[in-house]
Amino acid sequence: MEDKKDLSLNIMSEANAAVPKEPVQNAEAKSTAITAGVEEVKSQEIFSEFREHSVAEFFKKNRQMLGFSGKVRSLTTLVHEYVTNSLDACEEAKILPNIYVKIDTLPDGHLRLYVEDNGPGIPKQFIGKALGQMLAGTKFHRFVQQRGQQGIGAAGCTMYAQITTGKPVHVRSSTGDNNIYECDIAVDLKTNSPKISNMVEYTGKYRGLTVIGEFGEVKYDKSEYSPFEYLKATALANPHAQITMVEPNGERTVFQRAHSEVPDRPKPAQPHPLGVTTDDLINYSHHSKERKLSSFLTTNFARVSDAKIEELKKLCPSINFDKMPRELKWEEAEALVNAFKQIKWIAPSADPLRPIGKEQIEKALKNVLQPEFISVSERSPKVFRGGVPFLVEVGIAYKGKAGRQKADGTVGLDVKRFANRAPLLFDAGGCATMEAVKTIDWGRYGLKDIENMPVTLFMNLVSVHVPYTSAGKQAISPEEEIVEEFRYAIMEVARDLDRYISGKIRDEQREARKKAILRYVKQLASDLPYLAGEKTPEELEKKLIQIIESKYSKIFEKGRLSQDEEKKIKKDIENAAEDLEE
Repeated sequence: MEDKKDLSLNIMSEANAAVPKEPVQNAEAKSTAITAGVEEVKSQEIFSEFREHSVAEFFKKNRQMLGFSGKVRSLTTLVHEYVTNSLDACEEAKILPNIYVKIDTLPDGHLRLYVEDNGPGIPKQFIGKALGQMLAGTKFHRFVQQRGQQGIGAAGCTMYAQITTGKPVHVRSSTGDNNIYECDIAVDLKTNSPKISNMVEYTGKYRGLTVIGEFGEVKYDKSEYSPFEYLKATALANPHAQITMVEPNGERTVFQRAHSEVPDRPKPAQPHPLGVTTDDLINYSHHSKERKLSSFLTTNFARVSDAKIEELKKLCPSINFDKMPRELKWEEAEALVNAFKQIKWIAPSADPLRPIGKEQIEKALKNVLQPEFISVSERSPKVFRGGVPFLVEVGIAYKGKAGRQKADGTVGLDVKRFANRAPLLFDAGGCATMEAVKTIDWGRYGLKDIENMPVTLFMNLVSVHVPYTSAGKQAISPEEEIVEEFRYAIMEVARDLDRYISGKIRDEQREARKKAILRYVKQLASDLPYLAGEKTPEELEKKLIQIIESKYSKIFEKGRLSQDEEKKIKKDIENAAEDLEE
């Protein structure tokens, strides 16, 4: 050991000797010359400004990250957060959602938002944290499909009320035991903790949650980004929900439920080996209570069986699969992740995913758009980064009320984007859905002018974790796997629409050719009875049509009739008439 140490020191000495060094006095002189005339600031003075901040203070300063940017968008974001929470709560409790949204204009220019649901309510001990503390809730830590994810949205709305009006939000809740309580909730921004005041308890018949908030820096209109359009889109993706909206002018709209089946509760999922990163594997293993690495892999990941462990052992012979999972090193985890990619895995289970379903999407599109044609594609489950299972649903609707009204009065392509049934109205430019739409060669499907066609494209991502681009949850990160799945689904429904339009055009052309041929029949049918002395014009016309349809059915399928063809057909009809006369 001593010899190795001496050798190491010699090598280091030689290396250092090879590098020319500047005398210390010269270096100090240079430093002094550079900073001449500038008083040096000591590190203690710099760090005298060091502070710790809560996540609530961060989002107060960066509220645009929560979707609070622009007056119309801010109001729609508020409605979005409360309504998605209501839908999630109702579905978890197996209750058909009835949601009531009312917006009032106040004399000072503020708006009052009233949102009520018939869900399970929030127990008294959790009401403060659920609506007044960020990153607290029932969703962030669960590997299960839900609309909300981070536990920020409702608390963000409470924060927005107090920073734009200085007022808390008022809450009423009951879990259905006839005990009702009401209180005011605010967020302590310095500590990211709830402040509850004016708590009142009483008995009565009520179950659910009501939130009433007064908000400034918001505006109501009926643009394509308004709360009205948001709720209309929500009704489209949630045909089991009934949503009532009362606008500031008192106009009341009820989006009726299209069917009365509550979606099944999604089951908690396990990550799939495909898509798991090295850091994910290290984190999972270091928190595992399993005694062996092999048992850790079979119990913590979907589709990992004993047979797959044997395959991994052959691909990673240097790894001891009998050691404790917490002893797994980075290099070993990296080797395992690479081995995962070389094994053929069964696709992830659809159990943790709750898609809308082909039949329900068709019902919803018919209910809202009354289109002439509908096609829906539901892809099988896949995985993306982190081993997260997902699937995509795409529907296409043609004519009826489909399409988006343009400023010039014409109708064009309208893309309705959703993630776990929640509408995405903003930030379309950076969304995986729009990335997929842009890559489609619409000309291949006879839809070259898709931008000016009365077409609505319905796109929904279903996943236990939606990779949003921001905390505002309005755009899906363009992960390669997600974009590809959307592309395949769009191509499927585009082919169906192409077949429908092409068939319709063929039918119209066929009918036009048939009319061109049959225009001679009526006159002949009316003249022949005088020549034949028997049969009515109606009988002769029917007989002539039968002869023509049997003889010229193939010609009907071709293009326009040439003059020669038309002359020949006319002559044949006259001959047929003579035959009938004889």
